[in-house]
Amino acid sequence: MNIERECYYLSQDVHFFAAALSQALISVWEEDPAGVYIEAERGYVDRYTPNSVRIRNEKTGAHTCYSRDAAMFQRL
Repeated sequence: MNIERECYYLSQDVHFFAAALSQALISVWEEDPAGVYIEAERGYVDRYTPNSVRIRNEKTGAHTCYSRDAAMFQRL
């Protein structure tokens, strides 16, 4: 039995809008100094602009803003 979850990367406004509307869980990935992407946070899209995305942490509820140019956003 092959169980694979498709993961979608968010890049366009419509992607962030749909994720915010559906309260989909999002994983935020940032590049470390060695050039390797690491998961920075998991949460929900709270607000987005053309330059940034504000994520509400799934565990603490704290808000963090991420640059859309510097981070990758993955819908889980």
